[in-house]
Amino acid sequence: MESQSAFNYQQQVEEIRLAMACDFVALALVQPEERHFQIRWEYASGNLSQRFRRIVLHSGKGVAGIVFKTGKPMYVPDAQKYYKKEDLYNYPILIAEELESFAAIPLFKYNRVKGILLAGCRKKNSMSVEKYELLQSLVAPTFGPYYSEELTGN
Repeated sequence: MESQSAFNYQQQVEEIRLAMACDFVALALVQPEERHFQIRWEYASGNLSQRFRRIVLHSGKGVAGIVFKTGKPMYVPDAQKYYKKEDLYNYPILIAEELESFAAIPLFKYNRVKGILLAGCRKKNSMSVEKYELLQSLVAPTFGPYYSEELTGN
């Protein structure tokens, strides 16, 4: 039954990469509490290797960990401007996939961040504001049970 409820995330990730004309798109899922809310990149398209699968993050660490902790999207058109070279080891997905610009958005379920969707480019300034907005607009129709905005009581 797992496949029915989870539907094909791999296919969705590939379709988003094609729609956005990005080099790399990945989906990280937050593990349950008994696994200490570890965050792992589970699905990817356009990856250079399988190294992304070995990346395990915690809240506040790496791109996915920061998006998980804050519940806010990240938009970085030029990673070299935002991060010092010696600090890049804190962002293993950027190193593993040679990303120079990216956007990452939280995926909420029941008002909790349950996933992080990352779209990246291997050339700086390739992630435009338009692509970032496109990424946000693709979440609702693509990831059924997830949504990209935290629901508020307002």
